[in-house]
Amino acid sequence: MSQSQPPSSTPTRRRFFTQAGAGVALLALAPGVRLAELAVAASDDEPVTDAHRWGLWVDTSRCASGCDACVSACNDEHGLTGMGRPETDAQWIRKVDLKDETTGREVSLPLMCQHCEEPPCVDVCPTGASFRREDGIVLVDKHICIGCRYCMMACPFHARSFIHEDLSGQKTHSPRGKGTVESCTLCVHRVDENRAPACVEACADAGHHALVFGDLNDAQGPLASALAREETDELRSDLRLNTAVRYSGV
Repeated sequence: MSQSQPPSSTPTRRRFFTQAGAGVALLALAPGVRLAELAVAASDDEPVTDAHRWGLWVDTSRCASGCDACVSACNDEHGLTGMGRPETDAQWIRKVDLKDETTGREVSLPLMCQHCEEPPCVDVCPTGASFRREDGIVLVDKHICIGCRYCMMACPFHARSFIHEDLSGQKTHSPRGKGTVESCTLCVHRVDENRAPACVEACADAGHHALVFGDLNDAQGPLASALAREETDELRSDLRLNTAVRYSGV
């Protein structure tokens, strides 16, 4: 995959589509939601900068097959209730079971947005709705998403969902809207409050401790320290996306 920026994402054309998209997307977001603020401030006193790069380590040796604590926690945290149509239900994180046909070895792992340093979803978005914060978290601005789903086609991890149904009971910290695309946000609202994502806490509560969250830029922090001592891999490393989610044992 070429890492050059496609014509549709040049600054001039992106500005045009951003302005146009703002008038096209008519959404019913949760009351009080102003998603754009998530892009500029982690808190009132600490703006988002590239001093941090948030990421996740998945230790598949600790990830139990059949356990869906991380999935359930994500659904609860973001109000991802099922609509009775599994083929269209939102899925920000999903469990995947893999088997090596040669050795018979099996592993189970969670799969979600990989929060790439070079995100293909951002490259192909015509309105700028898909964007990457300075601290590496990839988000979707529902106010200007026009539901074209180019990002879904570009994502090599199939990590994005399209909202087909009318929504109710939304969470103010997790804006959603019919006709827009969404994916894992690394629980950005929690990160901005110095808390771990819901999936990480749930995995620890279940006694597995398969997920470690932290700052990739902090050499002394729990994540960077774990990655320094463990052998880890990026999914689809051939694409050179420099993902913020790393796996061991795959």
